[in-house]
Amino acid sequence: MSRRKQQWLCALMGSVFSYAAQAVTFSSQLDNTNWQLEASKFSCRLTQDIPTFGRAIFEHEAGETVRFLLKPIEKIHFAKGAELYAEAAPWQPGISPWRIGSIKQGDAGDLDVRTDYAQNMLAALSKGMMPTFTSPGWYGTDETLRVAVSAVNFHAAYSDYVNCTSGLLPVNFRQVARTALLFPPAQTSLSDASQERLRLIALYVQNDNSVKSLYIDGHSDNLGRRLLNRDLSKQRADEVTAFLVKLGVSPEMITTRYHGERYPVVENNSAENRARNRRVTIRLERE
Repeated sequence: MSRRKQQWLCALMGSVFSYAAQAVTFSSQLDNTNWQLEASKFSCRLTQDIPTFGRAIFEHEAGETVRFLLKPIEKIHFAKGAELYAEAAPWQPGISPWRIGSIKQGDAGDLDVRTDYAQNMLAALSKGMMPTFTSPGWYGTDETLRVAVSAVNFHAAYSDYVNCTSGLLPVNFRQVARTALLFPPAQTSLSDASQERLRLIALYVQNDNSVKSLYIDGHSDNLGRRLLNRDLSKQRADEVTAFLVKLGVSPEMITTRYHGERYPVVENNSAENRARNRRVTIRLERE
């Protein structure tokens, strides 16, 4: 082993954080850097503990894009925000750092990194570099706070993470919990777009055992006779119910109702508003 590498190992193993050039740095040590993956059909979370500081989390939820969260134990560190850089690891001499962007502190004291920056961080880690957050005035001092996400052991964990993301459902609960399907005047048949939406709802319901009930409510605009509008809203609601049952949703989970023109979402005073009122709503409820 070269003398230079020996010196680097001694420095890295010596402490969890170090003071240098008026900066304090928190990062995992070489021998205690662990990536933990929580995998399911609903989300993939890749986490690294940063000793005495907090946790670094890549999270990819079904139906969403990846985001990164830096969650400090103490919520006071990033009141002034932070700058995010990709820095060379100690074993990468001569590689220049590059700036990813500025991050604002969230309401909970965390740093919530947007998707494109999170993707930049993953790219940096794949190259063995360390995404590093810097913020001035550590504990009100003149020192700069530096928090580095270690690339040690990253590649094996990243492979498992990618496998997890490939198996995510195309939607999450928030995206399907409330849906409104619109209908042309006097029509009850489902459009191609409505059928595709119902396929996503059925797929989600069949994978999430916590969903116990679906409420389907038919509505109409106020053009025409009230009784005919009520019958029209019933046909629309029945059409949606039948389609979901055909897709495999248990009819015992479904409550189907129809209301005619009684509950408009907007006033029926224009063609655009009437189009919004000609609808069937689907609401998912968990246990």
